[in-house]
Amino acid sequence: MQAVGIVVEYNPFHNGHAYHLIQAKQAAQADIAVAVMSGSFLQRGEPAMVDKWTRTKMALANGVDIVIELPYVYSTASATDFAKGAIALLSAIGCDSFVFGSEDGSVQPFLNTYHLIKQHRDEYDAYVRTSLQTGASFPKSLHYAYDQLTQNYPSTYINLAQPNNILGFHYIEAADNLGSSIKPLTIPRIAAGYHDDLQAGASIASATGIRKELAETGSLYGVKNVLPKSSYEYLCNWHERHAQFASWEAFWPLLQFTIIRHSPKELTRYAEVTEGIEHALLKAAKTSDTFKNFMEKIKSKRYTWTRLQRMLTHIYTGFTKEQLHSFDTPTTIRLLGMTAQGQQYLGLHKKNFTLPLISRVAATEDKLLAIDLHVAEIYNFSVESGGSSHKLPKDYQTPPIRF
Repeated sequence: MQAVGIVVEYNPFHNGHAYHLIQAKQAAQADIAVAVMSGSFLQRGEPAMVDKWTRTKMALANGVDIVIELPYVYSTASATDFAKGAIALLSAIGCDSFVFGSEDGSVQPFLNTYHLIKQHRDEYDAYVRTSLQTGASFPKSLHYAYDQLTQNYPSTYINLAQPNNILGFHYIEAADNLGSSIKPLTIPRIAAGYHDDLQAGASIASATGIRKELAETGSLYGVKNVLPKSSYEYLCNWHERHAQFASWEAFWPLLQFTIIRHSPKELTRYAEVTEGIEHALLKAAKTSDTFKNFMEKIKSKRYTWTRLQRMLTHIYTGFTKEQLHSFDTPTTIRLLGMTAQGQQYLGLHKKNFTLPLISRVAATEDKLLAIDLHVAEIYNFSVESGGSSHKLPKDYQTPPIRF
C-alpha cells in the first residue's frame, strides 16, 4: 500500500483541507493518507480551538486514514523544528511521499531555493547578521538575506514571504537533513490565502478567517458553507458542550495569573524567553484586561506576534529551555486515530516502522510523550474552567479512534 503524508493542524478541518487531501492522494497516487497533526497547542503559539480528539474525528470523517500526533516540542516550534518533527514522523511510519499546499504550487522552485541556500550558506548567514544589526526582526532578516541571494544568483525560486511557501521550504530542508527518501510534492492553495478573512458566499476559507468569524460573531451559522458537514456538526457539538472555543482570549485569566505568579528571573527559565522580555511581560500582564490588550503592549519591531505567542505558550505549559534542548527528533509514533484501511496499512507495514508505534500511552515512559500528556491536561483544565458542561477525554485514558 502506498502512503502519502500531510502535515496538518485542522483548526478546524474545512473545505480547503478536503480539497488538499483529495489532490494529495491523486498527486502521490497513494492508497492512504497519513496526517501528522499538532495536538493541544499549535505552531503559531496558540491553543487549538477544539481538542485533538475532535479534530482527529474531523480528519477521519473526511478522508484521512491515519492520524498521528506531532509532539508539543515540535508543534509549537519555529518552522525549522516544526518541519523536522513532522517529516521525521512521516518517514518513520513509511510514507512514500509528502504533499504540502503552497502559494507557488510547483515543487521545482522549492528545490532550487533549498539548493541555493545550502550551497551559499555562509553568504546567506552573513546577510542575516547584517540585517539583525539594524534592529530588524529575525523573519525580516531572513527575507532580506534571501532577496540578496536570489539577486546574486538568478533562477526560478519561491516567494519566501508567503507562509505556506516558508513551511514547504523547511519540509524539503528537513527531508534532506534527515537523509530521508520521502518524496516532496506540492499543490497550489486555492481561493483563500493563509490570513484571508471569510468572504460572503465563498465555499473555501482559511482556518484563520473561520476562527476570526467565530470569535467576532459567536455563531457557527456564518461558517457553515466553508466546512464539510461532519466538521460543522463536530463544532456544533463542541459549542453546545463547552460554551466557547479555546483561544488565548478565553484562557486570558489563567495565562495572566501564570505570568504574574513568577518573578522575572523565574520567567527566564522558559523556552524562548530571552533578551529581558520577561520584565515587559510582567508589567503588561499586571495592567491588561484582555489578551489583545496585553499583546498590543508587548509587541515590538523585534518581537513578532507569533514569537510572543510561542513564548507565552511555554510559560503557560511550564516548558523550559532545558526541556527544549533535550530532544533532537521524535522518539515514538503516537497514534490518534485510523480508518479500517488505515488499520490495514498499520498491520501490513508496522514491522518496518523506524520508531515504536504507541497506541496505549500508559504502557510507555517516553519523555516526549509525557510532555504531551501534561500539556493536554493543562489544555483540558483551561477549557473546563471556562464554563464547560462536559469533561474532555483524559489523554492517557483515550485509545486511538477507530472510524
